[in-house]
Amino acid sequence: MSHARPPSRLPSAELIRRFDANGPRYTSYPTAMQFTPAHGAAEHAAAARRSAAAIGAPLSLYVHVPFCESPCFYCGCNRIISRDHALGDVYGGRLIREAALQAALLPGRPIIEQLHFGGGTPTFLSIAQLERLLDGLDTHFHLSRDAGREFSIEIDPRSVTPATLAELARLGFNRASFGIQDFDVAVQDAVNRRQTYAEVAAVIEAARAAGFGSLSADLIYGLPKQHPDSFTRTIDQVIALRPDRISTYSYAHVPERFKAQRQIRIEDLPDSETKLALLNLSIERLLAAGYRYIGMDHFALPQDELARAQRNGSLQRNFQGYATRAGLDLIGLGVSAISSIGDSYGQNARSLAEWNAAIDAGRLPVDRGLRLDAEDRLRRDVIAALMCEGRLRYAEIEALHEIDFAQHFAAELARLQTMADDGLVLIDDAGITVTPTGRYLLRAIAMPFDAYLPVAASGSATAVTPRYSRLI
Repeated sequence: MSHARPPSRLPSAELIRRFDANGPRYTSYPTAMQFTPAHGAAEHAAAARRSAAAIGAPLSLYVHVPFCESPCFYCGCNRIISRDHALGDVYGGRLIREAALQAALLPGRPIIEQLHFGGGTPTFLSIAQLERLLDGLDTHFHLSRDAGREFSIEIDPRSVTPATLAELARLGFNRASFGIQDFDVAVQDAVNRRQTYAEVAAVIEAARAAGFGSLSADLIYGLPKQHPDSFTRTIDQVIALRPDRISTYSYAHVPERFKAQRQIRIEDLPDSETKLALLNLSIERLLAAGYRYIGMDHFALPQDELARAQRNGSLQRNFQGYATRAGLDLIGLGVSAISSIGDSYGQNARSLAEWNAAIDAGRLPVDRGLRLDAEDRLRRDVIAALMCEGRLRYAEIEALHEIDFAQHFAAELARLQTMADDGLVLIDDAGITVTPTGRYLLRAIAMPFDAYLPVAASGSATAVTPRYSRLI
């Protein structure tokens, strides 16, 4: 299958309904649902000491900033609502101390080639606070100055000015992601997030003028008050801004897990037919505008690094979604941040009080995680190949893991045959290839290989638990 050409055939409404179950997003395998307190700080430290970074390989660094000035009712992130920006000083100081604890596990000053600030709202921090934090991180790690580095930050357009964008570029950020979600006023009022097209256009133009190399816009379909006509206007407005990447996420309404979502009236949510129409129109208009479909929610212009990574095989899935530079170990800093180091995952304490206490005691704040066994590593590689490359070659997996693929995965291949019959995958003696139609249902295609999901009476992998979002 050629990765240089976007898929052109959308799955039918009947296919989407049939496969629209609850399931993981596979930002990791095994997923965070399998993390256990038995894998804590000591196990994380051991993983770091046996990692590629321990012998000088570069790293990716994720910094979680949980603060927001006001709640967006759709949000499922780990965030803290406050207007007290002095919290940034205290939190930033603890982040630097955590960086010291993490860096001490590795020799020298590990090189950071990828840096991502997420949240929450990272631009809750002032430029002065960000500068102090970056200087502190650079003390313990070596933040790359190379032009090819990827230093990104998530931006609430309401929280910055054009001058802010110039300052962020001066600090070394060269990638930015702007939260838009929807430009329709009725939708914005329903989710408590008012921002105008003019405001967003001004900061995106300022980011370009400041020299940011890649700009991304985030949209959400399935929000309250959305309908096809209004969302078409939003999509067209975003296309006019011409960001390098566009993500169109499905809203997952789980008010039992996220308190802010209880502010959303269930009767205002689009029904399943309307939500499907919102998805289809966004895909059609983005492809027609020249964007390439990367997978799941992600689209990119052909010259963007994400599209190039898809073409050259260096695309990966991590806890921020699709990313470039497969193979880099990831260290997460901040409350609830997740590290992925070699054959190990480690997640920091998810409450700010617990994270603070660990840092103040001079301890790594990792309180849960998982070390992958041989079967986990095998299935991780299978799922990653399907999710990132859209194909799987039996010979490569067999050589790497010393198995007979057809024998080891006989049950999984039998379950996958239904999807082959539906035209989502092609299965032959060489491997599995995801069809253009199947690329829109990658999560469903990966699920049969997930050993932690229950298997329905029909023999298909299924996730009936609401802990996972729906596939569409």
